Amino acid sequence: MNFNIREGLKADLPQVLELIKELADYENAIEEVQITVEELEEDGFGKHPLYYFLVAEEKNQIIGLSFYHIRYSTWKGKFLFLEDFVIKKEYRKLGIGSKLFEATIKICYEKNMKGMFWQVLDWNTPAINFYKKYNAEISSSWLNGKLNYLDINNIYTKLNQ
Repeated sequence: MNFNIREGLKADLPQVLELIKELADYENAIEEVQITVEELEEDGFGKHPLYYFLVAEEKNQIIGLSFYHIRYSTWKGKFLFLEDFVIKKEYRKLGIGSKLFEATIKICYEKNMKGMFWQVLDWNTPAINFYKKYNAEISSSWLNGKLNYLDINNIYTKLNQ
């Protein structure tokens, strides 16, 4: 298979959004995707980018995505947080994911990061097995906390009454 891995460009965002939706659909959460291409443009290509991404590409078609941002630990320093990692279904098990993941690890090394974090659903055995090939620690001791926009809006309104 002839594919290349490169840094993402603004022009890639429509295909990136499709991959984000493909991942959300796989995770049974397609209705959760609310982001638009315009928001992705503003947030990733404005004055202070909030995220970065790599793509795996074959014949000008994006077939894989490593979407990340920088997370800061007060205990250790800077880490890469891998927000989304997805390979199009028809391209899985061809080594593309390994090359893309390794390119992401290379970024961690070159930017002197203390490590890399990500989340994986406990039922996603193929992904868990993929990460374990890299000797990744999959923790069950940390629980995720979250406030969504409506929660924040309601709390803010109550605080400012």
